Amino acid sequence: MSTLVATTVIAPLLCAAGGLAVRGNTPARDGITIVGLLTAAASAVALLVDVANNGSRVVRVGDWSPELGIVLVADLFATLVLPVALIIIVVVEIFAIGQRRTAWGANPELAGPLLCVLTAGVSLAFLTGDLFTLFVAFEMILVSSYVLLTHQGQRDQIRSGMTYVVMNLLASTLFLFGLALIYAATGTVNIALASERIAELPDGVRLGIGAWFLVVFGTKAALFPLFSWLPDSYPTAPTTITAVFAGLLTKVGVYAMIRFHNLAGMDELGPIMLLLAAATMIVGAVGALAQRDVKRILSFHIVSQIGYMLMGLGLFTEVGTTAAILFLVHHMPVKTVLFLVGGLIENEQGTSTLAYTGGLATKRPLIAAFFSIPALSLAGLPPFSGFVAKFAVIRAGIAEASSIPVMVAVVAAVGAGALTLLSMTKIWLGVFWGEQDPTPTEPGRIQAAGNRRAMVVATGLAVLGTVAISFSAGTLFDLSQRAAAELNAPRTYIEMVGS
Repeated sequence: MSTLVATTVIAPLLCAAGGLAVRGNTPARDGITIVGLLTAAASAVALLVDVANNGSRVVRVGDWSPELGIVLVADLFATLVLPVALIIIVVVEIFAIGQRRTAWGANPELAGPLLCVLTAGVSLAFLTGDLFTLFVAFEMILVSSYVLLTHQGQRDQIRSGMTYVVMNLLASTLFLFGLALIYAATGTVNIALASERIAELPDGVRLGIGAWFLVVFGTKAALFPLFSWLPDSYPTAPTTITAVFAGLLTKVGVYAMIRFHNLAGMDELGPIMLLLAAATMIVGAVGALAQRDVKRILSFHIVSQIGYMLMGLGLFTEVGTTAAILFLVHHMPVKTVLFLVGGLIENEQGTSTLAYTGGLATKRPLIAAFFSIPALSLAGLPPFSGFVAKFAVIRAGIAEASSIPVMVAVVAAVGAGALTLLSMTKIWLGVFWGEQDPTPTEPGRIQAAGNRRAMVVATGLAVLGTVAISFSAGTLFDLSQRAAAELNAPRTYIEMVGS
């Protein structure tokens, strides 16, 4: 089963190389990309089944000692998140094949191979057992995502892409300094060994390391006040690129925070995390209400929803970590679907600006159905997965509501849920109700057909995925609870990875 661990990283890299080698042959390039991504996704699913039944897997690359070598670790937390991420990318690639002939389609000669590189980076970030390899994974994601964001060469893409890359390069620079700090203090960058030794450091040094990496991972995750790069950059990218970014990139930062801060035992940072979570939830939700474009509304909601995950982590309890993991798993497909629906809206009405859309519920009721399911889930209404995830987070907070930061976070979580419902209603009224403005006065309005069938099929598959998560919420909660128990009692992980 160790081969499966390597396959999730190597298969996307091979499909990137193969896609570039035949980039002028569209059918061959698409076939290589889909096969490579499907291979990685199938390996991730098989790995989850194996780990859930038989326990974690560790792969020591080159059989080096854990002090210096690269270690890949497939524990329940990593393998629970990884299949969802890779299946999302497969679905988005199908959508991209249908969208490429539209004005919003990404350049297939670049987008397919670069998406494979990004996939390899995501897989490596979830599976790595050392901080330096995590840094490498972040850089793979950053380089490929920057090119994906700006490769069409439009002025707004270049401008927002510069903001994106500057903020993430700043986070990468801080990450390098943090690696030097940890190595100087502990003599290793192995996550298991470092976390064990960090616990023995003086409180000031230990909490300084925790706060430093909160800034590093918080920038990647778009926490308040480090989120300004996200609402500007995501809406300018092609729909398929934005859907992948929305579903995965910030979640890699959240995943790293949950992994590192739990293993390192940074409970003292809990109150700060909870207050940051509250601010992130409210600022993101209020910012979404102020927008007049579907993509910008959804981009602000990425920020808002990250706050719920940080709230679960900031409680530093098994129940809170369980809720954070469950929310992470739920949010990735839901947010991806909403951006894919945004692409269908652009394709049908030539724009996603609310002032120039309308009437889509009667013209394209299937698109309205595709939107309503993930939108209600994002707002946290039953019986959808968002309700289960938000209820788990709020319940975990109420169980620990003995301090002001916890109470503030709980109130913010409830308030942000209500504001999210309002902004989803705003999209519904603007896009699906009424009539569309018949005069194409908005700059950039374009009518384009593309392969609508492939786009609709891909979006439908993604919607079914969110429904499947809702129906399997009990099983996912149990798996999340097991993963949280491993994270909150890390002795087994430390012995397995560090020895």
